[in-house]
Amino acid sequence: MSLSAAKPYLQRIRADFGDDVDFDAYPFSIPAVRDLHGIDFHPDVTFFVGENGSGKSTILEAIALALGFGIEGGTINNRLLNTAGAGSALADRIRMSRSPRRPRDGYFLRAESFHNVATYLDEMDMTTGYGERKLHERSHGEIFLTVLVEKLRGQGLYLFDEPEAALSPNRQLAALSAIHQLVQQQSQFIIVTHSPILLAYPNAKILSFDATGITEVAYEDTEHYAVTRDFLNHYPRRLEQLLAPD
Repeated sequence: MSLSAAKPYLQRIRADFGDDVDFDAYPFSIPAVRDLHGIDFHPDVTFFVGENGSGKSTILEAIALALGFGIEGGTINNRLLNTAGAGSALADRIRMSRSPRRPRDGYFLRAESFHNVATYLDEMDMTTGYGERKLHERSHGEIFLTVLVEKLRGQGLYLFDEPEAALSPNRQLAALSAIHQLVQQQSQFIIVTHSPILLAYPNAKILSFDATGITEVAYEDTEHYAVTRDFLNHYPRRLEQLLAPD
């Protein structure tokens, strides 16, 4: 099998809810979770977008756990990192369709817990592949880019949860370039993001999470693009409206 035929490594997921699920309980009460009848992934990049609380990170976490990653993130070898809890109830319900050819590399990067991952790696002297300095001797943004540029080896399946959180606009552009280089090295990405810069990646699949469930949208139809463009084009008026006295 050729490398190009191997992608997407993760082809599709669905939730097998069964008869015992309480749809009034978290996380099954989230509309996007209830709508998880099937997600087909792009061979290169699939984005999850939506408001806070719409279920993007919840579903990405469930996918990561179902794939064998630790809840804190990192490589498969970091599964002992589990300070956030024993696991996700949703992960046990995830059913996956995967390529017969498995990826050679993998990483789950989540912004909110990467500090814990970096601490663990530094303390355990497990920073091989992250450059010469200890991770906590660098800024948050530097660490994220180090993961992209130095740690990830290609031919991988990579799950990123809000990677832009620590990145300036210029470094988001650098991250976009690094993602493209890895895609050209036969990698697949699933990314939760609020960044209109990252969302601009050509030909990516963008899935919008909202109160109606999950729908595919075009880049220009995302709220991230529309709101950012409107604000930048009319920022004096928008500031006047936003900051006006009640």
